[in-house]
Amino acid sequence: MNRFIKEFLLWLLLALPYVYLLLVWSNLPDTVAIHFGLDGQPNGWASKTALLFIPLLGILSYLLMLILPRFDSNRRVEQMGGKYYSIRFIMGLFISLVLTYLVYLSNAGSAKDPSIVITLVGGMIALLGNYFQTLRPNYFMGIRTPWTLGNETVWRKTHKLSGLVWMVGGCVIIILSLVIRFPWLLISLGVIVFIMVIIPILYSYAEFIKEKKISNGL
Repeated sequence: MNRFIKEFLLWLLLALPYVYLLLVWSNLPDTVAIHFGLDGQPNGWASKTALLFIPLLGILSYLLMLILPRFDSNRRVEQMGGKYYSIRFIMGLFISLVLTYLVYLSNAGSAKDPSIVITLVGGMIALLGNYFQTLRPNYFMGIRTPWTLGNETVWRKTHKLSGLVWMVGGCVIIILSLVIRFPWLLISLGVIVFIMVIIPILYSYAEFIKEKKISNGL
């Protein structure tokens, strides 16, 4: 698949929220809900023209990930090739689905099942975890602690563990989103994300100390 086709697929994802917005535009009231509480009920409103700016978040995300490799002096991100594109595609798909869902909520007037967004978050985390083992040391993506950036072996071991942790964590989030409702689902998400973040940090420090002792002949 050549580069143009790959980018075109990402452009299609970017267009998804706008296509949906175009389809429902004539049915939207002049004032729509743009913010919802944990109970799924709207608590913020604006003119429907404000919805035109929601899909711009996807475009900004696309441009950011497109230019990031240009700032990588070691060209590690660029060397990932297809793997980096897969990460871009996962992020683009997730953002487009969430933005389309936000437009849908404005049209529906209430969020009957706000756990849908949490399900999408879990899916994104699990898919990203699958690619963690392929990440090379860089300053933009991955578990960027002083210990992973200071030792390539620590980076590799940390991302091998992190990939597993993120895949399991993402699957757990998906399961919980199907059986638990707000606000406990949101609390559970916070706990799981904290665990997913703290484990790689602590592990990278422990591995850095281990590698340092080995290099010193201890």
